Amino acid sequence: MGFGEGPATPTLKAVTIDKKTTVLLMLDFVEQTCHPQRRPRCVASIPKVKLLLTAARAAGVPVVFSVVPGAKPADILKDVAPAADEPVVSAGVDKFVGTELENILKQKGAQTVIVVGTAAHGAVLYTASAAAIRGMKAIIPVDGMSADIPFVEQYVTWHLANVPILGSAMTLTTLADVKF
Repeated sequence: MGFGEGPATPTLKAVTIDKKTTVLLMLDFVEQTCHPQRRPRCVASIPKVKLLLTAARAAGVPVVFSVVPGAKPADILKDVAPAADEPVVSAGVDKFVGTELENILKQKGAQTVIVVGTAAHGAVLYTASAAAIRGMKAIIPVDGMSADIPFVEQYVTWHLANVPILGSAMTLTTLADVKF
């Protein structure tokens, strides 16, 4: 059975961040999930994600990290490791479940989250959606999320742009088009 022609590619938009109401979420850039054998696309994204992280910090945008269950903050890749004062939560695909993420974001005045990480079809998809369910906007640089194969990243991009009710809370962009 063939699927026929695929849907149109979602539109990517340049964004300028409101530094006072935005938090960068760095999801699961850990040795267990972001290594050449399991997810080489994640490894390839690290230099660009590092530029986003550096720019966010320079602009005074708060950053929150996550790790997968069983991982610890020390497992976060060195190039994108948290600073001493940046919180780290540990959870499965939805980083709000069983963590202090919602409280952390409220304390930081977050109305918008920038979501990057691996896996696109796990942490990125579910955490961006969970933020939207909680009334926040989500900015997703599509080249800052990775999966095992390009199709999964393409599907997640399409899904976030077209998800019922929550789609209007999602802005798809590229790492280079996020301005602080």
